[in-house]
Amino acid sequence: MPTNHLASSAPPRAPRTGPLTLLSLGHACVDIYQGAVAALVPFFVAERAYTYAAASGIVLAAALLSSVVQPLFGALTDRWTMPWLLPVSTVLGGTGVALAGIMHSYPLTLLVVALSGIGVAAYHPEAARVARRASRGSHTAMGWFSLGGNLGFAAAPLMVSAVVATGGLHASPLLVVPALAGAALCLAALRSATLSSPPANTAGSAGRAGTDDWPSFLRLTGAIVCRSVVFVGLSTFISLYVRQRTGGDQVSGTAALFVLYLGGAVGTVAGGRLARRFGRVAVARWSYALSVPAVAGVVYVPGPLLYLCVALTSAGLYVPFSLHVTLGQDYLPRRVGTASGVTLGLAVSVGGIASPLVGTLADATTLQTGLAPLIVLPALGWLLLRRLQEPVQLETAPPLRHSAARG
Repeated sequence: MPTNHLASSAPPRAPRTGPLTLLSLGHACVDIYQGAVAALVPFFVAERAYTYAAASGIVLAAALLSSVVQPLFGALTDRWTMPWLLPVSTVLGGTGVALAGIMHSYPLTLLVVALSGIGVAAYHPEAARVARRASRGSHTAMGWFSLGGNLGFAAAPLMVSAVVATGGLHASPLLVVPALAGAALCLAALRSATLSSPPANTAGSAGRAGTDDWPSFLRLTGAIVCRSVVFVGLSTFISLYVRQRTGGDQVSGTAALFVLYLGGAVGTVAGGRLARRFGRVAVARWSYALSVPAVAGVVYVPGPLLYLCVALTSAGLYVPFSLHVTLGQDYLPRRVGTASGVTLGLAVSVGGIASPLVGTLADATTLQTGLAPLIVLPALGWLLLRRLQEPVQLETAPPLRHSAARG
């Protein structure tokens, strides 16, 4: 199996905490809109009487175009630095969601949500490239960058509930506020010239970057897709499902979605720390294995214990989240933008493509039956990771060239 020989005796440089903090906060503002789409689903069902399939189609709209254009943006950021994408894509992501509640037809709702998905897709490859440089290749530091996105996910149901439960779907334009704040944070982070432009000593860096290990990267991507289908399927329907299983109200469903997202914050931080001790691949492999009984608990455990299963599922799905990103970058050292676009974007959003299948099955049977197939997917992810080897880390490598990378 190919490996990336980048050993160096020089100590790794410390992460640049100032820009990285701003980038993490900006990441939170962007990923609010990934979480907001699922958080809006119960309100579309209640106010517009959408079926499960129609409601999950909204999630599909956000994911489909995002999935298609994500590799394109990754390839572009491998060739050219495009720091302007960060604030522009943040605003686009927020504007689409903000307009979703005031579109009076289903096709127009799909259109604006799809535009939001494009904004999210455009953000992640370039943001991951910039964060990689700010983190100096530290997996723990990249974990903090990923944590920002997870906190945005966690804040989404609270924000949507506070705005839409109070003013109805017609109040959705207020949801653009985090996007404006995120754009300002991105601009502040990019004021550092070393983050927004290529490093000066890039001559020949592509040649020193090592060999792209596509077989390992594709196995990793397959595992991430399995995780994505589980996560998006649960996030789309968990609010409705918990209300059915517990006999609770809208607050109980929102609380379950919040737990699903917030557990990711704990899991992401834990993942970086565990990886330093046991290795990224081993931690990811065990996380997928432990997610199998946790997801089964979400589907079948009744009553308040359901919330505990949601929390365990969230932790299991999120422990390897930031590890996916750095593993992908290390498997494709010559195409860091492409690797970031796939691991942080495409393979995450592609789960939305499967959500209408869950909705269609739920319409034909029950919501519990629709969610049951999700149990086997973490096991499939574990099988894909079973023979994956740890790549050589890029922490001590010279800065990567992103303005004219060649493959």
